[in-house]
Amino acid sequence: MSVIRMTGEIRTDYDCEATGLPAERWGEAVFKIGDEEIVMEISVEKDVIVALMAGEDAVWKGTLKGLKQILKGEIKAR
Repeated sequence: MSVIRMTGEIRTDYDCEATGLPAERWGEAVFKIGDEEIVMEISVEKDVIVALMAGEDAVWKGTLKGLKQILKGEIKAR
């Protein structure tokens, strides 16, 4: 049997909630706004890898540590 290494949650302002979604290696959340799609993917391998996609041509992928550094303004996204 697989090992649950992370769980996911999704909540909306309609008091709609899905919690405790189990994952062994990866999970993703997809939001569709008209023809646009925003995706966040999390991989739990040796390091935690985060991928953010807004459409097909705007993509960032890196470690959780790198994402935290970008959000704090310590480094710039490439």
